Amino acid sequence: MTTTTVTPYDELAAALRGDLIRPQDPGYDDARSVYNAMIDKRPAAIARCRDVADVIACVRFGRDHRLEIAVRGGGHNAAGLGVWDDALVIDLSLLRSTTVDPVNRTVRADAGCTWGDVDHATAAFGMATPSGFIASTGVAGLTLGGGIGYLTRRFGLTADNLLSADVVLADGTFVTANESSHSDLYWALRGGGGNFGVVTSFTFRCHDIGENGTIIGGPVLYDFADTDAVMRWYRELIPSLPEELNGWIGLITIPPAPPFPEELWGRKSCAIVWCYTGPHDRADEVLEPITTFGSPLVVGLHDMPFPVLQSAFDALYPAGLQWYWRADVFTTISDAAIDVHRKYGAQLPSGHSTMHLYPIDGAASRVPEGATAFPYRDGGWAGVIVGVDPDPANAEAISRWARDYWEELHPTSAGGAYVNFLMDEGQDRVKASYRGNYERLAQVKKRYDPDNVFHVNQNVRPAE
Repeated sequence: MTTTTVTPYDELAAALRGDLIRPQDPGYDDARSVYNAMIDKRPAAIARCRDVADVIACVRFGRDHRLEIAVRGGGHNAAGLGVWDDALVIDLSLLRSTTVDPVNRTVRADAGCTWGDVDHATAAFGMATPSGFIASTGVAGLTLGGGIGYLTRRFGLTADNLLSADVVLADGTFVTANESSHSDLYWALRGGGGNFGVVTSFTFRCHDIGENGTIIGGPVLYDFADTDAVMRWYRELIPSLPEELNGWIGLITIPPAPPFPEELWGRKSCAIVWCYTGPHDRADEVLEPITTFGSPLVVGLHDMPFPVLQSAFDALYPAGLQWYWRADVFTTISDAAIDVHRKYGAQLPSGHSTMHLYPIDGAASRVPEGATAFPYRDGGWAGVIVGVDPDPANAEAISRWARDYWEELHPTSAGGAYVNFLMDEGQDRVKASYRGNYERLAQVKKRYDPDNVFHVNQNVRPAE
């Protein structure tokens, strides 16, 4: 591996419209920081790209000098794989433009966009494209890993709504991947992660939601003592609901801030966050099973623009917290799993630490398993356990809780995880998470990146 002392980075700096930031430069520490403050990587250089030409220059330079290459979009990746020690980081965060085509009902988003950027653009037209649950999440990483979110039951994954992608390949060439051009690459990009090139822009299908973009949503919170009953009710309810209604379930500590009642601050809770995107004149009927179940502590269902729900947790989870993630996919929420959830939910080690289960059914489950790289099409939930805290001194405690929780829960899972929730967990976990699609991904990798230039990711190795 070529070291930074002999790599002619001045040549690359001269070739870029954007800035090349190196360890001796002001702003280096800010440039290398990512959403998860537990990540502390020291790249050799960070290229703040301003256009596709900058990306091409970086890929070619990195190849010519046999450098590690990391690609950063929104910087939200759980394992911090947008930065890497001694790597050239291709930082796309300045590529932030969005273009809505209201006639063809599409939105084009550059790879540095967050979902807040996209939601802002599409909401003006009463539309949305499926995304995740946090507006500050990057478009690129979420899409390439699949994209599970509030709209999944009705409109599928983010990747299911990807119409085309512009990609800089490992040899520095530029292609557009869609159904009719580079269709194998298009297949792989829809769930296969950042293995196949640097995607510089995405074009998505958009959908009308709610009443001119206004949905009904928000949290319903139950006493933690009711967790068993709520989870059993929820697991049976979700598949029976109209697809216009989605809700993820979690174990949380009620935040010590409005709009939550002060007497509930700091209390552990079983929470479900609902999102109804159908006609409002049917809302009472559709929401009736929710509003009549149990004895909730809080029923926070309100009319709101979709971006309000999408960004509701951004302030609670700003960049710079300590994060440790463990994850699996579950085809069922078994009684054995509920026992584990109750045990570790009672031990939440910090106010930010939590467990979430996100549904993957409805429209997402009608896509055949082999139609895209994302393999979990038989219904169920993407589960994630996150130990989170602002204080680095608590990093070990939150990590230990998450590991212990996961180890007891894992035997109830489908065996693999949603790749966007994986830490740096090794090749066996990557293979398990792609299930029967892994070998096809390896063949596509062999065609487009035979030397595995793009390996700072949940890596699919080229087929031999």
